[in-house]
Amino acid sequence: MYELKTRENDRDVLEFIEAIEHDRKREDALKLLDIFTKTTGYPAKMWGTTIIGFGSYHYKYASGHEGDAPLVGFSPRKAKISLYFATGAEREELLSRFGKHTSGKACVYINKLADVDVEVLKELIQHSIQFLRKTYPEG
Repeated sequence: MYELKTRENDRDVLEFIEAIEHDRKREDALKLLDIFTKTTGYPAKMWGTTIIGFGSYHYKYASGHEGDAPLVGFSPRKAKISLYFATGAEREELLSRFGKHTSGKACVYINKLADVDVEVLKELIQHSIQFLRKTYPEG
């Protein structure tokens, strides 16, 4: 049976951020920590080894696959900072106003926080939480 590797754990978020070697990336991670915490109202938790998540929801797909995931989160990776938001029609409109980024299915990638509009970031966070709470009301 498949076991989800990215689970919430008790690793220390600030310890993880302080260990980031690149100064700007560490500073951006601290700023993101503040933005996500204030916008979500949830405490930051480590998910797996590199994702900082806020809140959680339980999903179950038609295939039977189910698990838990953070409502929103970010990961200050070496190449880029990954931001984790839900999909949905409104997300694309918000991303059109977000600033310099690339995106995949669930991830949005930025080089640095200065490249994006922080107010739109807050809207993306709020949209993601609302979308997931509506889509997965049980979790």
